[in-house]
Order: sequence, then C-alpha cells, then structure tokens
Amino acid sequence: MFDRLTRQPEDPLLALIGIFKADPRADKVDLGVGVYRDEAGHSPIFRAVKAAERIIWESQDSKSYVAPEGDQLFLDLLWSLVGGSAPSVHAAGVQTPGGSGALRLAADLIRQAGTGKIWLGLPTWPNHAGIFAAAGLEVETYPYFDVPSQTLQLDRMLEALQRAAPGDAVLIHASCHNPTGAPLSTEDFARITAVMAARGLVPLIDSAYQGFGAGLEGDAAGLRAMVAAVPEALLAVSCSKSFGLYRERTGALYAVASAQAAAETARSNLVSIARTSYSMPPDHGSAIVKTILDTPDLYADWSSELETMRQRLAALRRSFAEALGGRWSNTIAIGVQEGMFSLLPVTPAEVMTLREKHGVYMPTSGRINIAGLKLADVARVAGLFKSL
Repeated sequence: MFDRLTRQPEDPLLALIGIFKADPRADKVDLGVGVYRDEAGHSPIFRAVKAAERIIWESQDSKSYVAPEGDQLFLDLLWSLVGGSAPSVHAAGVQTPGGSGALRLAADLIRQAGTGKIWLGLPTWPNHAGIFAAAGLEVETYPYFDVPSQTLQLDRMLEALQRAAPGDAVLIHASCHNPTGAPLSTEDFARITAVMAARGLVPLIDSAYQGFGAGLEGDAAGLRAMVAAVPEALLAVSCSKSFGLYRERTGALYAVASAQAAAETARSNLVSIARTSYSMPPDHGSAIVKTILDTPDLYADWSSELETMRQRLAALRRSFAEALGGRWSNTIAIGVQEGMFSLLPVTPAEVMTLREKHGVYMPTSGRINIAGLKLADVARVAGLFKSL
C-alpha cells in the first residue's frame, strides 16, 4: 500500500523551524512561526496557567473520558468570554482539538448540511483552504487585502459576496487578521453583516487571537454583533494564543442560532461527526481554561498579563513602522494593524536574501510575526528591509 503513495512536501512554514534552528548565527531573527514571544525570544507560560495546573494536579481525581461534546462548564465559560450574553443569541458548543479541529468540524457540518461551499478572503491563513478542501467543500474567494498599498478591500469583498448563493458559508476573521493584521472596524462588520443577512449567507467566524488586538471586549464586539443579526452562524474558537496553550490543542466550535432547538440540532450533528473522527476531546487544556475563567483571581491575573502582551505588540508595531520610514507606499499602516502578523510587499527572492545573508527568517509570502522582534533588533531589521 505504501508503495502507491507519493511523498508529500513539508509545510514550508513548519520546515522553517528546522532551518532556523540549524543556523549558527547569534544575531539570527525568527519572524516565522506564529507563536507569541517575549523580549527574550521565549514563548512564555502564563502565570495563571501555571497556577491553574497546580490546582488541577491537586484536585483532579480521574482521567476518565469527558463527555463527547466536551466539558460543559468550559464551553459555557468560553462562550461568555467570546460570545457574550445577548439574550436573543442561542449557542450550543462542542469542545475540539484546537481551533483547527473546530474549523474541520465546521467544514464537515457544512458539507453534511448540503451546501458544500465556503468563501475565503484573499489572503488568509494558508491552512484554511487546505482544511476546507480536505473536507470536500468547494472553495470560492473574495478580495480582502491589497499587499502593495496595505489597505483593506472592503468594497471589493462585498461585491464578491453578492455572487454567493443562499446557504453558502463565509469565513470571517474575528480580529487580528492572519496574515495581514488588517482589522475590520465596527462599521465594516455592520456592512458585511447586512450583506450576509440579505443573501442568507452563514458566517463561519474564526476567533483565534482575542485580546491581542483591541482587547478582550473590543476583539469580540464585531463577531457578537454579527451572530446577533443573522439566523445562523458557526464560531470556531482557539485558546492557543489567548491562553498560550499551543501544544494543549484547546478549542471549541459553537453553532449559533435564533432558536435554541436549532442550535442543539446542529450540536447533535457535530457530536456525531466528532465521534467518527477523534471520538472524545482532550481534557487538560480545557481544564486549565475552565479553572482560569471560573476563578476571579486567576482571571484577573490572566487578563492583565494578556493586556501586557497586547501593549508590547502595539509598541513593537509602532517602532517597526517608524524605523521603516517610507520604505513602502503605506508603511504607516503596519504601525496601526493589529495582532501578531503583517504581510509585507516583499518578493520571495528578497525573503531569501534576508534569510541567507542576514539570518532574518520569514515565509516567502512576506508574512512576518511582529512578536518575533525584540525592541533591540527593530532598527537593524528595519534597516535590512530598507536595503532590499
């Protein structure tokens, strides 16, 4: 059987990890893989996470399975954090192996419901298209961001969505867009929501960076307004960044509807799909999140540390944009974008020059992880970009 297989290429972004590690240069800079790093270049564990793990270690009395839909208290607390408490919104959640697991589960539900088509903005996180194609969905695209001018393409996006058919799903980033960092304003969300509602489209909202852009409440405002204004929506949530739980694979998918019965019907289908995939969700990461969200002192410490990280990213952005000066036509936009990523107008050849000559690592797409910078490196790295 294996002889019939063709060897698959490595994911270029993940392959970058090994190439970076093998580089012996002391001044090398990793702007590649999307994990948060502090000023020392370390991806830290939140203080509240350590404290929650201590509580779990002392109190947990079983390693038996959780329910097929996951830990209900975790799902309720996470929904309150992300979805809020609008009385007209009814949500039913399923715990998933990370945000990617939530997206795949959503894709399988869309296919099972018979619509089978999803619209993605360009550019988007590269794995979005792979996940949806692997689930058998037809993928259409809409313009989202123009890299050379560093501008959002909202009018072109709305024009494209006018061609979508009722029942089509539309992928929307809740905040801190990956890979561009270009956020949707409250007014932008309202305009997109109006088109969604008028054409009977179903939002699939990917919430992976809550707290890194406009803060915990600001980053959820747009998605909350959207799910309150449409009959049905799907919300995929990742805890990797906001809680620093990358390796714990902690996430959830919520079916949101105007009636609780409809949301519960969707959840029953999600549980059935999950049963034939991963059967039961992992527990440790969700237990950490549940403990933090359900313990006032831990919640306060977690949200404070997250805010410090957000402010560090914003300061790095401003410094980097200022150091770049007039390198590109709208370099100033980099300083006001949100989250960890920006997508720079550089060519693959220029990316390779930075890598081979100067030890600055990033994907050939031009996406950089702002958190990979240190304040001490900003001037040098900006100077290298200006020299291209």
